[in-house]
Amino acid sequence: MRQAIGYIIVLLCFPLIWILYSFIHSEILTASEFKEDLKGAIPLNPPAITSPIVLLDKDEVIFSEDYVEWRDPLPLESIPLFVQEVLIQSEDVEFYNHIGFDFSAIFRAVFANAAANSSDQGASTITQQLVRLRYLSTEKTYERKVTELVYAYEMEKQSNKEEILENYLNEIYFSNKVYGIGAAATYYFGKPLNALTEAQQVFISAIPNNPSVYNPLKNFEATKKRQELLIDVLVKNDKISTEHGNMLKNEPIVLQTKTKTQLYPVYSTYVLDELKSLISTSEGFQEKIESASNEQQAVFHKNELQTRVNEVISQGLVVHTALDPNKQKEDVSYIDNLLNNTKDLQAASVVINNDTREIVSMFGGRDYRKFDFNRANQAVRQPGSALKPLLVYGPVFEMTSLTPNNEISGGKLCIASYCPQNYGGAVYGNVSLKQAFRFSHNTPAVRLLQTVGIEEAFAKLEQFQFNHLIEGDHTYPAALGGLTNGVTTLEMADAYTSFIDGMYKPAHAIRKVTNKNGDTLYEWKEEKMEVWSPKTVNIMRDLLSDVVVNGTGKGINVKSSYVGAKTGTTNDFYDYWITGLTDTYTAAVWIGYDMPQNMKPIESRKIHHKIFNQIMN
Repeated sequence: MRQAIGYIIVLLCFPLIWILYSFIHSEILTASEFKEDLKGAIPLNPPAITSPIVLLDKDEVIFSEDYVEWRDPLPLESIPLFVQEVLIQSEDVEFYNHIGFDFSAIFRAVFANAAANSSDQGASTITQQLVRLRYLSTEKTYERKVTELVYAYEMEKQSNKEEILENYLNEIYFSNKVYGIGAAATYYFGKPLNALTEAQQVFISAIPNNPSVYNPLKNFEATKKRQELLIDVLVKNDKISTEHGNMLKNEPIVLQTKTKTQLYPVYSTYVLDELKSLISTSEGFQEKIESASNEQQAVFHKNELQTRVNEVISQGLVVHTALDPNKQKEDVSYIDNLLNNTKDLQAASVVINNDTREIVSMFGGRDYRKFDFNRANQAVRQPGSALKPLLVYGPVFEMTSLTPNNEISGGKLCIASYCPQNYGGAVYGNVSLKQAFRFSHNTPAVRLLQTVGIEEAFAKLEQFQFNHLIEGDHTYPAALGGLTNGVTTLEMADAYTSFIDGMYKPAHAIRKVTNKNGDTLYEWKEEKMEVWSPKTVNIMRDLLSDVVVNGTGKGINVKSSYVGAKTGTTNDFYDYWITGLTDTYTAAVWIGYDMPQNMKPIESRKIHHKIFNQIMN
């Protein structure tokens, strides 16, 4: 009788055995297809991901963050054991015992899916989930599942459990473009993971099981229920007591969601531009671009540079800058309000600290939004007479024996077909160089350029960072600021720093660039060089000061023991400039319209003077 019953049981099991054999045979055949793929090692190095880039002001306070995905990877030793235990108990209780996959869980899933005629039931270990994150799709098919098993086994052979767990905890998805347990802590509670309470740690641990369903910003109650379920699991598995579990359940959960810091958009936009230049200079791309034999080569090197910049930024950076946040905020607010009383008028300004030669404040246009056209360093405009100190008068006093008291003709002048005129067509007799500078007479400036020599004068100008000058600019109209392309507001402020003490070093916003660990990756290496002798500096500072007191700079009123400046107006009143310096700052101001138009009707309002007064205090 017993034997008969045994035969009956065996016969009844045949269908189940056949089903199981079919699945196993199919999976073995599929697995064999990946044999070649596994001849090489499966690397456990983190995949290419985009980490945040953080910008710090002069006081090391964050003022801007750029990221698509929020990540804050942590070493395993910095992840509390309690959190590790929560995720192991909820996701893979046999993690430390299996070889990458769990046979018993797989058989349970196979039979459950066979009974339901689906492939929805999962049996993934933590190792399998990491494999899926790294190498495979999330498609639920048996073919993909087999590949996952084999990869997981290989990963376990090549790595220890701690490495696998650390990578898993730093890469799992926590909804809202948040990846990793450390990032989840700072994103949802505004605190590092080790500062969270245990209840908060379990709460964020509830999210990865189904980031859409357990998104706490949309489905808070569902996430809370999942948290309580995990606490029950901990109690059931004797990881915590029932009393402890009840205490965790009853602790109120209050989210303090992180918002992306995006202050001072014009300054942060410029910093990201400067970062590209810093990488280009530091890694030799700039030299390659400048020495390219043709346009195609230059384009190739520029593309190489952009690829490298993207690669560097994706690793996550901390950019330390010279931004003075209070000054930036006040300057932008004042200029915006001033411009809002006009129609379509635009402005740009740059302020540089005299001691450090660092950019501390910048204005790039009214109502500026991040990555808009930055008029401070992208708008190339004619400089007018604001260029005279750099191209004409500085070289004159540097290279000749002339003094401000020497006289020069202010009368009519023609050089071949070029016949410049003074403002309003005025004709003067002999005037002192000081007077010609004070009132920005034009014909004396052209005569002085003749005296120095065009090439000699441009040799001095080319010591600075004027990036839009061309050989065709080497003409007499340049004495009055007539250039083929023009200059930017930043370039003008930068060059005027040479009148602080005769020394010049390019002005920058970036102090250094570090990784998350504080290791310095990039910093500017330029040294100061002497461009003007002490004699020339003293003369030029006196002349610039005289402009403010007696000349075209009347209306400038800055609280400083020294204030010197030069104004500039271009043909048809298209551009107004003031560039100058005080004891503390050097700055340049430009106002005009994006589509140039005559500003003579608003000249008397001296808007550029008002801006200069604001940014220099």
